Amino acid sequence: MTLQAWFALLAALALAAWAVGALRRRTARHEAGRRFFRHPTAAWGIGILAFFAIVAVAAPLVTSFDPRQQLDIVRLKNQPPSWSYILGTDLYSRDLWTRVAYGARISLMVGALGMLVAVTLGTLVGAVAGYYRRWVDAVLMRGVDVGLALPRIFVLLIAIALFGRLPLALLVLVIGFTSWFGTSRLVRAEVLSVRERDFVAAARAVGAGAARVIFRHVLPNAAAPIIVSAALGIGNVLLLEAALSFLGIGVPPPAPSWGNMIADGAPYLATAPWTTLFPGLAIALVVMALNAVGDALRDALDPRQEAM
Repeated sequence: MTLQAWFALLAALALAAWAVGALRRRTARHEAGRRFFRHPTAAWGIGILAFFAIVAVAAPLVTSFDPRQQLDIVRLKNQPPSWSYILGTDLYSRDLWTRVAYGARISLMVGALGMLVAVTLGTLVGAVAGYYRRWVDAVLMRGVDVGLALPRIFVLLIAIALFGRLPLALLVLVIGFTSWFGTSRLVRAEVLSVRERDFVAAARAVGAGAARVIFRHVLPNAAAPIIVSAALGIGNVLLLEAALSFLGIGVPPPAPSWGNMIADGAPYLATAPWTTLFPGLAIALVVMALNAVGDALRDALDPRQEAM
């Protein structure tokens, strides 16, 4: 790494720490914000996510190489970490830190966008089922039961077998369309509770249509479990993408993804463990950070905490 890249990396760490402090100060005026940061791992979770997000956005600044560049296939193959290559090199003499930084772009993007698709679809289905009830609820929830009964990895394998190697955009959509079933049941349960409250009855009494009641009155008051579900679900989607890429049916190489980086280094686990250790550590840190943030959000947005 060049001296400029080292300074950029240190700046990314400092910026992540500053982001945590700024968020803590901004939310300190609200009780929910104070409860969030009282969670023992919330600040660490936000800091880790902020660091990886900054590294993903500023990858050309914090690295010195191209993620697909083979530096010297003979002399620099599977080199251990050093001052020049802080995480070492892989089988093809590519700089691992560069591939981890650029891989964060793909892995985090797939996790966030896949969960966005899943939360959107799950929220719509759950809201319609919970609001209309009766036969609408029965039909939609039986479909959800079927979706939950099918192993998701097998559904994805069938889709890949039918369409061949999926482009990244289609991979995101397929993951999102197979990840919304649990969210829909969560939203349905919350909507069933909210729809019986007085302000919803008052909105219907003054002539508000079903769509207006759902989107203006019901869903905003059911947002807390949706937000928590989304935060926890991103980690699950990220793990799913890593598993697919490890199997060779996710993000196609040489594009860097944490999953296919682990697959590239798996045959050399005994002789060059850093080739799998560091991308695996990146996945573990991000997933644990997302779980920590999700747990803290659950505590912060729990209405029972407000009464205490």
